Amino acid sequence: MDYVIRNRKKGIINIPKEGIKPLTISCSGELTMLREERFELLSPSSVAFHKPDFNIHVVAVMGFSTPVDVDLLKAKFPTTLCKHPRFSSVVEGDPCKGEELRWTRTEVDINKHIIVPKINHPAIKSPQNFVENYIHNLSKTTLDKSRPLWEVHVLNLNISDEVKGLTIFRIHHSLGDGTSLVSLLMALTRKTSDPNSLPTIPGPKIRDDSKNNRKWLLFRWIFALWMILKLVWNTSMDILMFIATTLFLKDNSPFKGSPNGSSAPRRVVYKSFSLDDMKLVKNAVGATINDVALGITQAGLSRYLSRNCVNEGNSHEDARKKTNKFLNNIRLRSVLLVNIRPSGGLQDLADMMEKDAEVKWGNALGYMLLPFNLGLHDDPLDYVRSAKKTVDKKKHSLEAIYTFFMAEIVMKFFGSKVASGISDRINANTTIAFSNLAGPMEEIGFYGLPMTFLAPSSYGQPHPVMINFLSYSNKMTIVLAVDEHAVPDPHQLCDDIVDSLKLIKDVVIAKALVKEPAQHL
Repeated sequence: MDYVIRNRKKGIINIPKEGIKPLTISCSGELTMLREERFELLSPSSVAFHKPDFNIHVVAVMGFSTPVDVDLLKAKFPTTLCKHPRFSSVVEGDPCKGEELRWTRTEVDINKHIIVPKINHPAIKSPQNFVENYIHNLSKTTLDKSRPLWEVHVLNLNISDEVKGLTIFRIHHSLGDGTSLVSLLMALTRKTSDPNSLPTIPGPKIRDDSKNNRKWLLFRWIFALWMILKLVWNTSMDILMFIATTLFLKDNSPFKGSPNGSSAPRRVVYKSFSLDDMKLVKNAVGATINDVALGITQAGLSRYLSRNCVNEGNSHEDARKKTNKFLNNIRLRSVLLVNIRPSGGLQDLADMMEKDAEVKWGNALGYMLLPFNLGLHDDPLDYVRSAKKTVDKKKHSLEAIYTFFMAEIVMKFFGSKVASGISDRINANTTIAFSNLAGPMEEIGFYGLPMTFLAPSSYGQPHPVMINFLSYSNKMTIVLAVDEHAVPDPHQLCDDIVDSLKLIKDVVIAKALVKEPAQHL
């Protein structure tokens, strides 16, 4: 530490002296302690999440096969989660007064962050409906900015034979992107088969080029050149579409949100189904799990919207043609927020909380526009093939990196109001927020509590429909967060998406494209 001598006429003089805390010498000669400030400015992406019309809160529902031990959480959080800088900091500063928003470290009162509501168990006819209504009411409120922007709600209810209790994490989106926050929660878990080991998260496959030799060198160079040209073309087209969307190109989606926009409460529903069924379809088409997730979503949306459209044809075929025309004329797109900053793995996050190690963290978000191709297909597999084609184009595009750096440039030269205006235009002209995350490959425990499912979502976003997928062990969970003005029956939409997977899987088996796993026989 230094001696800090503060003189109104001569400024500040630092005199090194190890072990001495900063002191202030006033003009009267009195000595007072200086409070050591620890703060960090919010990134532009994090600042955006504090706008009144973009005040996004992440909600993660965790189900357990046993009741949740509240005392256990109160004992564990201070030595793990609360050691994360973002989870032990408050947001200070007022942009209206020209002040920059900053993270300032503070003491965490754990009793204010763990909420256990009183539940009248005999009066609850449907525990699942109780949870849905609880989250719906929660989405009408925001976190208290006088303390760190996170909290955990504990509901010990017999939801089903497998779920005896659950927690609802509510975290402000400015603390991190969705992937990083889910990864952080996973870093607090351990395998049930090995309580000392972190869960295994599937990663991208690394291609082995060791068998390549000089004979194929020319073809590799030609392929590389082709991929570069493809990258330039896809990026150019995506940038033009992004600019058009900013200026004038709107979705003509039937999903119209309420006049309250982003402040409208959200109805969150979720459903788990077999991950093996998705793998079966994936192998049949030569796709990825992400392709299948997008494919069944396109199929489910088509079923849901075609059920609600009016047909006045003289025959079934005529009605089908009119429905298909209606669906094909819909422009429906999702905004994907992509964190272009590499984040640490689970071990890095665990070390950060347990050993105060450093790890990369924060929002460095770029935008991607993902179109949904709706219609009625004779072959249900065409939904997945169409999704694969769309995703492959996005994989060979620099759209997210371009939009991130353009946002930085606009922020620097034109200010936050212009950058915010562009963001608002993109969100206003699109309809859906969509994501697919890879979760643990094996069963895990949260501080020893055996977890049965994890359902992440959010509210406060301007999009009336949000669709999330998350895998866990041998299950996939789909989570919908909707403005009920746009989707009055979210359970039906959720069922349509899950039923679409079953229909596609049945076609795969009927055509003998792959053999069905033994557990499905």
